[in-house]
Amino acid sequence: MGFAICLNNEGYEASLELRKIYQVLRPEPNDPRGYIRIIDESCEDYLYNAKAFEPVQLPPRTARKVRATLA
Repeated sequence: MGFAICLNNEGYEASLELRKIYQVLRPEPNDPRGYIRIIDESCEDYLYNAKAFEPVQLPPRTARKVRATLA
């Protein structure tokens, strides 16, 4: 699992906030290419176009703290 920042929420304004860091889940076997599984504002995971996000590498300590706030 990793993290990505939302750079384009067009069409998903209620589900995604611009410039917010979201948790990215591992893809499931039937997920289409070009999409990533994000835990969005509903606290559920959904597929979104990967072009709307930029992966971010957080330092380990920061990643642990962010994950703790998401739980």
